[in-house]
Amino acid sequence: MALYAIMATDKADSLADRLSARPAHLARLDALKNEGRLVLAGPFPAIDAVDPGPAGFSGSLIVAEFESLESAQNWADADPYRVAGVYVSVVVKPFKHVLP
Repeated sequence: MALYAIMATDKADSLADRLSARPAHLARLDALKNEGRLVLAGPFPAIDAVDPGPAGFSGSLIVAEFESLESAQNWADADPYRVAGVYVSVVVKPFKHVLP
């Protein structure tokens, strides 16, 4: 197992679609967490605020363990946000955890 960073960029005005797909998206992240494979996950607020309100989010970052780059890419491609069209692009790269 190795770590991979999944960096996704949202389409414009993605908030409504995000909210619709959020329960399924979080369920998949919870499964990774329960398997001990999730390092971190969260969205990028579209404005400089912890709660961006109607401005929504501009993308997401997930760092987790997968068997290979291909399995990480397959997992990312099946994400409910990707399927719902929230993400316009997703980049998956190997990640080396150095600190902390």
